[in-house]
Amino acid sequence: MTSFKENTSLGLLILRLALGVIMVMHGWQKLTVWGLEGTSMSFAEMGIPLAGLVAPAVTFLELVGGLLIILGLATRPLALANAISMIGAVFTVHLGSFYASEGGYEFVLILAAASLTLVLTGAGALSLDRVLTQNLAQKK
Repeated sequence: MTSFKENTSLGLLILRLALGVIMVMHGWQKLTVWGLEGTSMSFAEMGIPLAGLVAPAVTFLELVGGLLIILGLATRPLALANAISMIGAVFTVHLGSFYASEGGYEFVLILAAASLTLVLTGAGALSLDRVLTQNLAQKK
């Protein structure tokens, strides 16, 4: 039988993997399908302020941040940045409807909630964050 601590770490790993894969795939789409220029134009059309700066930043956050979240490295700050991005998307683009199929906020809401969960809990024991923390503690 597994302990609560083991179950929690496994649950956080599953959450990191799901969130990270979604982030990477969305960043990859922005970079390779739409391109940074197309993504910037799309952001501008949606009314996102400073779209020319925000689009590359979000693309980078999703691609690199998603990979790092999968690995459990710098999880809290990256998850916080993603939560801010998703909350911004709710209020600038998706607030008019709930359902994602109607352009609503249901999908970005769950991504924000998953990100905030990682901000509050950290990456868990099955992460590079934990390995680095333990290595630093041993050196003291």
